[in-house]
Amino acid sequence: MKNKIVVDSAIATILSAGLLAASQAHAVPDAPKQWEKCAGIVKAGKNDCGALDGKHGCAGQATFDNDDTEWVYVPAGTCEKITGGVVAKVKPAK
Repeated sequence: MKNKIVVDSAIATILSAGLLAASQAHAVPDAPKQWEKCAGIVKAGKNDCGALDGKHGCAGQATFDNDDTEWVYVPAGTCEKITGGVVAKVKPAK
């Protein structure tokens, strides 16, 4: 009985190590170092937070597509590549 417990523990340890290695293999190696607020490209109801002009303070309240005061976060350097995109602010990634 004691040998079975030792063997089961060893198998569980090996499986756990394999799962840990597999989960780390799926990590994103090129995660953005900085994000920027990109205004003018948002679909209605898909903004990330409050409007730049202060007309509301919550995500998901954009009332029409491509409003110049509505924004979403995109990786730094991306916004200017999107037609109509205007960089409103850059912030470091967490």
